[in-house]
Amino acid sequence: MVGIRRREFITLLGGTAAAWPLAARAQGGQRRRVAVMMNLPQSDPEAERAARALVTKLQELGWTEGRNIDFDFRKVGDQVDAFPGIIKQIAQLKPDITVARGGSVALALQRDAATIPVVFVQVTDPIGEGLVQTLARPGGNITGFMNFEPSMGTKWLEIAKEAAPTISRVAVLLYPQPALELTFKAIEEAASSFKVQATALRVHDAAQIERGIESFAADGADAGLIVLPHSVTNSNRELIASAALRYRLPTVCAYRFYVESGGLVSYGIDAIEPFRSAAIYVDRILRGAKPADLPVQAPTKFELVISLKAAKAIGLVVPPLLLARADEVIE
Repeated sequence: MVGIRRREFITLLGGTAAAWPLAARAQGGQRRRVAVMMNLPQSDPEAERAARALVTKLQELGWTEGRNIDFDFRKVGDQVDAFPGIIKQIAQLKPDITVARGGSVALALQRDAATIPVVFVQVTDPIGEGLVQTLARPGGNITGFMNFEPSMGTKWLEIAKEAAPTISRVAVLLYPQPALELTFKAIEEAASSFKVQATALRVHDAAQIERGIESFAADGADAGLIVLPHSVTNSNRELIASAALRYRLPTVCAYRFYVESGGLVSYGIDAIEPFRSAAIYVDRILRGAKPADLPVQAPTKFELVISLKAAKAIGLVVPPLLLARADEVIE
């Protein structure tokens, strides 16, 4: 079941009535509507955190739910086949703007609701995926914020080898889509310099994830795992962490929430920060800016998070130099 309108955010937004008149005057007193479509399951706490970050930042910018703005949240997981029907429902609500989490969501909105401005987050290759013409001048009715570039794959491989120097094989768990295939290619091309053999585990669902990891682990020891972010892998992160623990696979992921679910290391952006940035673009578009004139922004800050609990569980001693570089160590 997809997410529906979240009225409980009113309690979160209380106490900012003073900011309301300014935004109301700017918009002639018109109440605006923002639809948010996320590629996370309804029950995922990350979806709730992201929604709160977006709403809170818009509150700071003068937009208060129930007074001058309304929100409709759809948490759709990896139900790609259901996207057209969900987007039709969104279009019928006539939102002023949509916020899309994930490349597949952004592409579906661009295709099926092209007249509605879109601000995307967590997209890897917006040019390659056909979302924008250039990063500086997106063109069309869409802009947003990237999560990483395909070359990041090399960094994840470097961290995997540094965390577990004895590994000679690494499986790369990915949903087969162009941007993630490019990321795997970067890993594959760099693998020999780290004296590692890279294998792609292409998955579409939980069953394939479990079978793929089991099959890879059965081929021998001294192995590691890199998980590329996608709605399929994000939604199954607890399954991935459990399998990695069972087969004693040091695991490197893109987001902190993987480590919170039992993974060993994450290196990437704060997964919530782009929603605060997206709120700024939403505010500018609601006040008259065109998405085509707002540049797509690439991340500039990355955080390294290490779980000593996961390391202990798989019998790994994390090298002190890597621990010293960590932004956060989870005991």
